[in-house]
Amino acid sequence: MPDQVEARHHTHPLGFNLAAIAVMMVLFGLGAAYLLDATVRSSAVSTHRSDAETTRTRTLGGVDFEIPRSWFRYDEQRVEGFAKQIELRLDLPLGAEGSLAAVDVTLLPRSRVRPSAALLDGVYLHQFLDDQLTGPPGLVGKPLKPVEGYAGETVWYDPLSGDPFVAKCSQPIAANGTGQCLRMVYLGTGIAAVYAFPEPVLAGWRDFDAIVGDRLRQIGAL
Repeated sequence: MPDQVEARHHTHPLGFNLAAIAVMMVLFGLGAAYLLDATVRSSAVSTHRSDAETTRTRTLGGVDFEIPRSWFRYDEQRVEGFAKQIELRLDLPLGAEGSLAAVDVTLLPRSRVRPSAALLDGVYLHQFLDDQLTGPPGLVGKPLKPVEGYAGETVWYDPLSGDPFVAKCSQPIAANGTGQCLRMVYLGTGIAAVYAFPEPVLAGWRDFDAIVGDRLRQIGAL
C-alpha cells in the first residue's frame, strides 16, 4: 500500500509536466503562425511609402514591379501576376503653380513603343505645316498635316536638345475642353512608358521627366 501511494506521487508531477509541455508547444505554434503572417503582410508593403500602403507585384517583360494599389488606373489591375501592360494614374505637382495634375502612365515592352524623340525626326518632321505656334517657353509648336489621322494635332518639342522633350497634343473635343497630350519614352528596365496628360501640363515640361521618373523609380521602373 505505501508503494502504491508513492507511485501516485510520482505519476502526478510527470503528467503535469507533459501537459505543460503540450501547452507550450501549442503557444509556440501560434506564435510562429502570427510571425509568419506578419512577415507576409510586411512584404506586401512598399518601403518607400510613409503611409504603408499595400502593394501589388506585377511582372512585365521579366521585371517585377511593386506598385501601390492606389496607383492603378483600373480596379481590375489591382492583382498579382503577369501583365501585358500596366496602367497607372499618378497625381503629380505639374499643374499651375505646382498644383496636382493627373498623368496616366502605361508601361509596355519596348518592342511595342517608338519614343517620341525618334518620331520627331522619323515621322512628325515630314508632316509639319508651315505654321508655328506659341506656347510654353522653350518649346516649339508645329501643327501636323490633316492626314493619316493627324488632323487637329500639334507636336511640341525642344529644338535645342539632342534628346529633346517631345509631346503630341490633340485639340479638345468640346469647345471648353482641354487638349490631351502623349509622350513616349524608353525606361531603363527594358520597358517603355506612354504618358498621357492635359495640355496645360506642358508649362512644366522642364520638370516633367524628373517628377514622373521619381515615382517610377519607387516601383523599380527606372
